[in-house]
Order: sequence, then structure tokens, then C-alpha cells
Amino acid sequence: MGEASTQDKPERTTAQIEADIERTRDRLAETLDELAVRIHPSTVSAQVKAKAMATVEEKAGRAYVAANGLVEKARAQFVDEKGQPRRERVVPAALVGVGLVLLIASSRRRRKD
Repeated sequence: MGEASTQDKPERTTAQIEADIERTRDRLAETLDELAVRIHPSTVSAQVKAKAMATVEEKAGRAYVAANGLVEKARAQFVDEKGQPRRERVVPAALVGVGLVLLIASSRRRRKD
């Protein structure tokens, strides 16, 4: 069977073999050039920088979404479904805020005296 398959193949000329070798050398040279570009320090640095930036942007986006959710939850405590302020919650919160400001201001005055 091996003999029959080699007999069926036409003989290649020296020029054809040399052309195949030249094509193989060209492909090898292209591959080596591509590898050189891939492992060049500036290429590696740019890839690491891009990956780090993508990670930072992803984390910042998640933090923004989380913060926005918390703000919406807090807002929902002081505003009803129609967007009107809930006085029964706004007034006590405002009084607590004013009380804290007055407490801090009076404690600073005592330290200065």
C-alpha cells in the first residue's frame, strides 16, 4: 500500500521544492517578527496598562452603581412615590442635623476658650 501511494504522486522538481522551502522560510520569518512584537517590553507594558485601566474602570463603575443605589434608597426614605417630601421624616432628620452642627460648633468654642 505504501508503494502504491508513492507511485501515484508525481515527482516534484527541484524548483518546486526550493519554492516550498522559500515559502516556509517566509512564513517562519513572519511568525518570528510577530513573536518579537508580542514580547517587546513596550507591547507587554501597553497590554498590562490597558488591563489595569480596564480593571479600574470596572471597579469604578461598580462603585458608582452601588453608591447610586444607596443614594436612591436614602432618597426613598425622604420622598414618596410622587416625588413629594415626606415631612414626617424630613423634619426630624433636619432637626438632628441642626443639632449636630450646633453641638460641634459649641464644642469647638469650648476648646478655643
